[in-house]
Amino acid sequence: MLSFALNHATAPALSVPQMVDLSEQLGMVGVELRIERGVAGTDTTVLALAEVAAFNAAEASVLDRAVKLMDMAVAHDIGSIVLIPQVGMRETETSELTDLLDLLGPELAARGLTGLIEPIGFATSTIRTKAEVVRAIETCGYADQFGLVHDTFHHTLAGETEFYPALTNIVHISGVTRSGRPADYADADRGLVCSGDQLGTVAQIAALLRAGYRGAFSFEAFSPDLHSAPDIKGALETSIRFIDQSITMLKAEWT
Repeated sequence: MLSFALNHATAPALSVPQMVDLSEQLGMVGVELRIERGVAGTDTTVLALAEVAAFNAAEASVLDRAVKLMDMAVAHDIGSIVLIPQVGMRETETSELTDLLDLLGPELAARGLTGLIEPIGFATSTIRTKAEVVRAIETCGYADQFGLVHDTFHHTLAGETEFYPALTNIVHISGVTRSGRPADYADADRGLVCSGDQLGTVAQIAALLRAGYRGAFSFEAFSPDLHSAPDIKGALETSIRFIDQSITMLKAEWT
């Protein structure tokens, strides 16, 4: 069985204790907390605290916002924070991103934290691909302080084909069932992974596993239909079962 986790975005109506309880009932390995939903002490492993939004914006407040989140993570014994790029501006050059990582790196290192960068695949995103991030991480002076969030939705939207298991700390999984061009998909289309998924999420999971990834696959779904579902636990159980069965079948073909 795979290692699953739960991002609070998938069940925003639940309090932190309720969300943690749900993850434990489902046998998950941890949760991801979001500052807008609140942070509370828990015995469950918290994989990451999100987020520093528009972390690459040309604003003096970026470092202050990042440090504030870092200190909150330390206070709650959380080892990673999530960094989300700005949407709606020009693309960030690799040299600019490298300089930014060199700015954030010392603060992360001083606190023993990892900054997880999640590329956003929308056409207007300033950082669309993991390849861009990898180049910056490898060039900066604090490579050990950074990692990737591989998001199956944004991987598809960006048209990416490369995987970076050695740098990937968390994988966000979701599914889109409506047909159409990936460029037309929105966050609201992101439900759970099922047989009608148009993102190829199971194939991405399989590729990561074959490449050596052994971390968590965290459900991050924004669909209003899912958020209002009367039995979100049952929906998650169904998706987990589908993914596990699909991967088991694929593994049989690998050998």
